[in-house]
Amino acid sequence: MQVRKRLLFGSLAVSAVASVAVGFMLADRDAGSSNSTVADGTEVSDTRPAPDIGGIDTNAVVEGKQLPDVTLQNLAGDDIATSSLIGTPMVINVWGSTCIPCREELPAFASAHAKYGNTVRFVGLDFLGASTHEEEFARSKGVDYELLYDGNGEFISAAGIAAFPVTLFVNVQGVIVRQTGQLDEATLAKYIESDLG
Repeated sequence: MQVRKRLLFGSLAVSAVASVAVGFMLADRDAGSSNSTVADGTEVSDTRPAPDIGGIDTNAVVEGKQLPDVTLQNLAGDDIATSSLIGTPMVINVWGSTCIPCREELPAFASAHAKYGNTVRFVGLDFLGASTHEEEFARSKGVDYELLYDGNGEFISAAGIAAFPVTLFVNVQGVIVRQTGQLDEATLAKYIESDLG
């Protein structure tokens, strides 16, 4: 009888641990996907895994360095050299729809672009590959500046980016004068005026 009780309690303990483990796995899977509603009200599901979003201090320091000379893509798949972007003060926001802080700051970039877009070039640089989901998500947040894609990770690797979001403020000579993590609208405006004005 004593052995049966031990077996019963042991089985219950194993079942409880297994249930908790399965729950964590399902929660983790759900955290890696994002459902978003685009401008026309359609819900779009993205099940790609979320990036490892560590602390912003894990990124390489690139202030004072030249913008990496790499090739990006637009939604149509055309190659765009970063060197072709240089010549106008520029704000490059490295983002992706699976990154919650990235999603939160998009409206601030849309507002800043509406205010400063005549004198400062805004580029949304998605760390995911080109997709209509990413494009529609950004547009649903009010973004109407150009969106480029770093699907092969060439820019992220060259700039030493390991945590998102990242914003680079680039002067007319193509030198990165400031790099930041997540921004609100007031701070973004302050940096544009002080660094690129």
